[in-house]
Amino acid sequence: MSWHELSLESRALRGNPLGDPATRPLFVWTPASYDAGSDRRYPTIYLLQGLTGMVRAWFNVSPFAKTFPQLIEEAEIDAILVLVDAFTAIGGSQFIDSPAIGNYGTYLCDEVVPFVDERFRTLPEAAHRGVHGKSSGGYGAMVWGMRRPDLFGAFATHAGDALFEVSLAREFAPAAQALRNRYDGSFDAFWADFSSGRPVLTNAIDPVLLSVYTEAAAYSPRPDGTVELPFRIDTGEIIPEVFDRWLACDPIHIAAECGNALRAARGIWIDAGRNDEYHLDLGAVAFRDAVTAAGVAEDVVHFELFEGTHRGTSWRYPLALEFLARQLAG
Repeated sequence: MSWHELSLESRALRGNPLGDPATRPLFVWTPASYDAGSDRRYPTIYLLQGLTGMVRAWFNVSPFAKTFPQLIEEAEIDAILVLVDAFTAIGGSQFIDSPAIGNYGTYLCDEVVPFVDERFRTLPEAAHRGVHGKSSGGYGAMVWGMRRPDLFGAFATHAGDALFEVSLAREFAPAAQALRNRYDGSFDAFWADFSSGRPVLTNAIDPVLLSVYTEAAAYSPRPDGTVELPFRIDTGEIIPEVFDRWLACDPIHIAAECGNALRAARGIWIDAGRNDEYHLDLGAVAFRDAVTAAGVAEDVVHFELFEGTHRGTSWRYPLALEFLARQLAG
């Protein structure tokens, strides 16, 4: 078992509007059998992190807990794993293209995938390639698992962003209130304060404002790269014509458009903690229902609500990765 650290210079991210680096680290894990001296090729699974996730954080240590590399090495995963970096100055990208953030969907699909295929003994067909993620990363896994069946033959989502009117919209009122009370209704004032050098993400307000803004930058950017909010700052009321653009990005709605891709999938893993703080367990149920409505065979889908919340769920990753590796084998 080996970890390989690489660097990818991205054309898609060059000159991105946030000034984030275009050259990104990439970590690739190969199973023990990979170096056994054969010419055997392997399925590949791309791992996407949630909001504020940084690729090197996969290697963090915590007291009384196994690290992600330890969990992977103890699991039975006969596949190549790829850790993708998509961190940005506003915390994330939702792994899609946006004139306000950058072309992170193009980066993942059209640059990272061929980059790995050229350098490792992959099985370079969609039937042997999967994508996996949690939260915002789970969103990216669902979107590209449905939108790019030419690239990905299976996907796994742990509490991925879905059912926006129930999950994401719940933060609009707290965000409007915080912007009014602390920042004179201005996200520019928030970002100036956020980047001032003060401690960040240590209060209840920072995560809400960061999350809402990043989502708006992904789902309702204007063509010039400015960001349109889906709610009134003075009342928190939803602006229907803007929120409709968010709903068009919701995996629940995308599933209704991508029935052929879903039915062609070799494996779909959906899970969430039944006490998820963002109600993404409800989104998981709704997405399961959308997958079922698309006519996906029961033996292709693993659905589970487990005892837990949105946090502390890394123990679920090896379970989903083992499932994907099995479904993508052969």
